Amino acid sequence: MTDLDHVTPPPSHHHADVSGGRLRPAVFGAMDGLVTNIALIAGVGGGGVPPRTLVLTGVAGLVAGAILMGLGEYTSVRSQNEQVGAEVAKERRELERNPEAEARELADAWTRRGLPRELAVQVAEALRRNPREALRVHVREEMGVDAEDHPSPWAAAILSFVFFSVGAAVPLIPYLVGVTNLWIALGAGGLGLFVAGALVARFTRRSWWVSGLRQLLLGGLAAGATYLIGTLIGVSAS
Repeated sequence: MTDLDHVTPPPSHHHADVSGGRLRPAVFGAMDGLVTNIALIAGVGGGGVPPRTLVLTGVAGLVAGAILMGLGEYTSVRSQNEQVGAEVAKERRELERNPEAEARELADAWTRRGLPRELAVQVAEALRRNPREALRVHVREEMGVDAEDHPSPWAAAILSFVFFSVGAAVPLIPYLVGVTNLWIALGAGGLGLFVAGALVARFTRRSWWVSGLRQLLLGGLAAGATYLIGTLIGVSAS
């Protein structure tokens, strides 16, 4: 019995998924939808178009942006998975052809991190007897990814599409319920930005109001720029 056998195990705890599998496309989809349509509505509204045209522009931006986000996220995640798969296959071939060299490489890496050389060699040699686990460890150590756990491109695409649509719909809500004031629509969009930023803080463990204000500021800068451009173009065209 070792000294570790007398140590009381710590309370069990769970970590959030930090790999970005589902959180990333959902967050980026909602943020992009909000910022894109807020900026689009601000630019078109600054140009002085009637509310009907503004709503049509916003809906077109929502549909086009959601489709683009879904396709882009699917392509991005699938390409990443294919690249990881190719590198994992290469590492698998190396483990089959040169198991001793690969074990020595792993032991060298652990030794550089401070593990005693003898122990590092023992663990690396033990892994050789479990090819599947050896592949996972080598891939994790050399590439920083999991050889077996890959995000779904379809899930990423659907989440991006849905959350972009939700975010882009927020600044349109006042118009859809009969309110035709541009500043109320932009205010609704700003509130959406703040809420989205505050919700992200639940995963990042940062201050919710700082995260919300940061997102509101970034979206406000985008909306201010497009509003100014729309106003200038509207004045020059009139």
